[in-house]
Amino acid sequence: MIRPDVSRERLAVIDLSASGRRWSCAKLDAAAEGFAASLVRAPLATDARVAILAENCAEYLIAYMGTMRAGCVSVPVNHRLPPDTVRYILADCRAELCVVDAAREALIPPALARIVMRSSGAAALEARGPAAVPLERRTPPPTGEILYTSGSTGRPKGVVLSHAGQLWALGVHVGATPMAGERSLIVAPLYHMNALFNVSVCLLNAIEVVLMPRFDAVAYLKAAAEYRCTLLSGIPTMFALMARQRELLATLDLSSVKAVTIGSAPLTEALVARVQEMFPQAAISNGYGTTEAGPSIFEDHPQGLPRPLLSLGYPLPDVEVRLVGGTGDEGVLEVRSPAMFTEYLNLPQVTGAKLRDGWYDTGDVMRRDGSGFYYFTGRADDMFVCGGENVYPLEIEKMLERHPAVLQAAVVSVPDEIKGEIPIAFVVLRDRNLPLEELKRFALEAGPAYSHPRAFVVVDELPVATTHKVDKRPLKAQALEAAKALKR
Repeated sequence: MIRPDVSRERLAVIDLSASGRRWSCAKLDAAAEGFAASLVRAPLATDARVAILAENCAEYLIAYMGTMRAGCVSVPVNHRLPPDTVRYILADCRAELCVVDAAREALIPPALARIVMRSSGAAALEARGPAAVPLERRTPPPTGEILYTSGSTGRPKGVVLSHAGQLWALGVHVGATPMAGERSLIVAPLYHMNALFNVSVCLLNAIEVVLMPRFDAVAYLKAAAEYRCTLLSGIPTMFALMARQRELLATLDLSSVKAVTIGSAPLTEALVARVQEMFPQAAISNGYGTTEAGPSIFEDHPQGLPRPLLSLGYPLPDVEVRLVGGTGDEGVLEVRSPAMFTEYLNLPQVTGAKLRDGWYDTGDVMRRDGSGFYYFTGRADDMFVCGGENVYPLEIEKMLERHPAVLQAAVVSVPDEIKGEIPIAFVVLRDRNLPLEELKRFALEAGPAYSHPRAFVVVDELPVATTHKVDKRPLKAQALEAAKALKR
């Protein structure tokens, strides 16, 4: 992913997890080549799965690139998941090696081989001296990477992506000549497709990357100003939190920012206005993609028509889209493209339900205007997005009902300025005197922090529809009141 037509000494990455350590194109390339050589010599067979479990850092990129150069399969793992879910992923993909940072080494099974970043055994991840040339250039397997994403039941599914598909997807975004003077600030976790793809596009276009280990509104704004970043990207939650830093914003020079892309969750006109106020020189766009589609689907209009404020864009060349199950200009988006995933790992029935004749059912309800621009209007299922993460009410309900004091639970989502949507839980308790803080503590310990209910409402019983299923519609008004009382 390092362009051959740029200076080897040109800056590639500034790693803010290591006090701003700088990696030139030559140094990053040598480290990736050296890591690939170490895997070949290990030896790891082609198609061997190498998991990466860490916060954002340069070593993450080195492991990601080096794994695929060696003909192995890269498997980034969400380190925010509960320990048992992390171990499930490592077993499901049959990982033979895990590249892990020290803070998360305890998450992996004792028997799994590992390389701990920035330890005495991690020399293969460093560019120390001349690059070690792999003993052989091996023919890569069809599979390039496996990215895990939550599915309709909330359990992680391995999305299998091919080398050929990813090369096509990246090729769509690579310019004929390197870009000069551009610097992108990236903080989205590298286990997400949007961050991995964004970094790859930057490196292939010779855009300098400022890589943050994790998001903090103050640190992000300071980094954007200090490093004179020109390109920003992230989820609505990030920018809503930044907008609250009024005193800090008044002290920073953010005039270098020329473009802001916001994606992974619905965007509102109110948030766009706040983002424009923070970055007055920037063009703001609404991004959309899916892991399964590899990820790009939309771009600017081919006739140069200006993109409407909340539009996702116009379909890319060679990407087929259709709207089904609704009117001609509104329905569930289905996509077919050269970058399409090949399967959900070890889940043939789920694959068959979502991928038919090359058409992927996104589950996202869209509408199309007269100029061919697309807009996101909602989800076809019950899933909602909280802070950029997929959240499934059924999974939260099942988790809450594991508490001995909870007889029943129902979870509904309500709009939230910071997170997009948040879960509110209605519970039928064995003992109404149970402190609700105990339920909150239980939820934080038993599931991902991002999906814990932000408020609990105790009820005598849950409403039931004629289908003999819980009817959540009457709960919506109460949920909105509970959310309002939070004064977020």
